[in-house]
Parts: sequence; C-alpha cells; structure tokens
Amino acid sequence: MQDLQFPIRFQFKISTLSNDFTATDAQGKVIAYVKQKMFKLKEDIVIYNDETKSKVNYRIKADRWLDFSAAYSFSDEHGNSFGKIVRKGWRSIWKTNYELIDQFDKAQYTIQEENAWIKVLDSIFGEIPILGILTGYFFNPTYLLTNHQDEVIIKLKKQPSFWGREFEIEKIKNIDSDDDDRIMLGLMMMILLERRIG
Repeated sequence: MQDLQFPIRFQFKISTLSNDFTATDAQGKVIAYVKQKMFKLKEDIVIYNDETKSKVNYRIKADRWLDFSAAYSFSDEHGNSFGKIVRKGWRSIWKTNYELIDQFDKAQYTIQEENAWIKVLDSIFGEIPILGILTGYFFNPTYLLTNHQDEVIIKLKKQPSFWGREFEIEKIKNIDSDDDDRIMLGLMMMILLERRIG
C-alpha cells in the first residue's frame, strides 16, 4: 500500500456475517479487501489485494487469545513481521488508546479517540428503543494518529451511516514511506476492534 491517494475510505459489507470491508483510495480504486476470519479465539485477519481475493498481501494476528491488551502483529505476504498494534487495555475504557509499534519493537505512533464523550453518548442513546437505531447518524467518533511530538499525522472519522458502515481517513502530515503499510494495517485492525465494541 505505497503512494496512497487520500482520502482513503473503509466500507464494511453488511450483507455478510463476517466483519469484512473494502478500502478504496481517492479515485475509488480498491487498495485492499480486509477479511476477518470468523469463530477464531485468536484474531486472524487477511488483507487481500482486492475483492477477488486472488492475492494475500498482509496478515494480522493476535499474540494471545481474546484479551484486553492483546498485541496484533503485521506480516507481509512472505511472513516477514514488520510491526504491531497494541490496545492499551485499561486506558481504552474511557478513551480508545492504541500504540503502533515498529519493526524494532519501539513505540512509533499513538492512536486515540479525539472526544471520549461521543462513545459515552452513543452507549447511552443506543439503549433507547427506536432512538438507538439513529445513533450511527449522530455520534461519529474521530480517531487521531499522532507522533511522539503530538503532531496529528492521520485523522480517521466515522461517516454518518447505519451500523457504523463507513470510515474516512484523511492525511494531515506527510508519512514516511516506510510507515505507510504499518499505519494502514494499524488503522484497519483498530477499526475492526472498535466497531465490534460499539
């Protein structure tokens, strides 16, 4: 996933039981098809080149069974590991918090929810009959990927839609070409996890 044309859009399929989505660039070209294997105790995500699933480009695997603070490792088509994303368990109860780790096991970026109150309001109103159906249009979280200087590099925002179906990624600052794949896979894994939580 080099030389990406932003904004990137993630669009989930709602016609299947699995948690799959397509990633497209600014021109509408498919850059990845993400498939989450069902009924696995350890997360196993396959990233294909497109919807034909003719070629596996990457894999994301959890380091342990379903866990509060599991790490999810990235590997390329040859099985070479090049980083991971770690959910900061207790910190993420109030405000979603992940760390993106590079191939040398060093923390490189942080992904955080911009406004934790959106999650709270979504949970509250989501429990109210009828009104709960509409929360997808009114409560749309934004996640910020920042570097160690607290500079925002990427902004990921849920688009108004039923069932949390669409997300858009906007590039704020230039990304080092070595980090493109790691950042995109980190955002893909985070969205799969956060969408499932709420």
